[in-house]
Amino acid sequence: MELAKVTTKGQITIPREIREKLGIKAGDKLLFVEEAGKIIIINSSMATLKEAQRDFAGSAKQAGLSSADDVTVLVKKIRKERAVK
Repeated sequence: MELAKVTTKGQITIPREIREKLGIKAGDKLLFVEEAGKIIIINSSMATLKEAQRDFAGSAKQAGLSSADDVTVLVKKIRKERAVK
């Protein structure tokens, strides 16, 4: 458990251990989400990445991509096609 003091401007310093666990760096934006009467702090860039992963789940399989090599081959093919245009 960590403790932070609120300043008169409503600011807090997030303890280092918490920043490291959340992957928070200077300039990052945070989301404050209320769930079941609790406020959860989320690193917004990590939340965006997880949302994108959920949105793309299954897309690789649908495209016939089953390995990192398949993705590399596809990327090279697309780059080659676009370079010709």
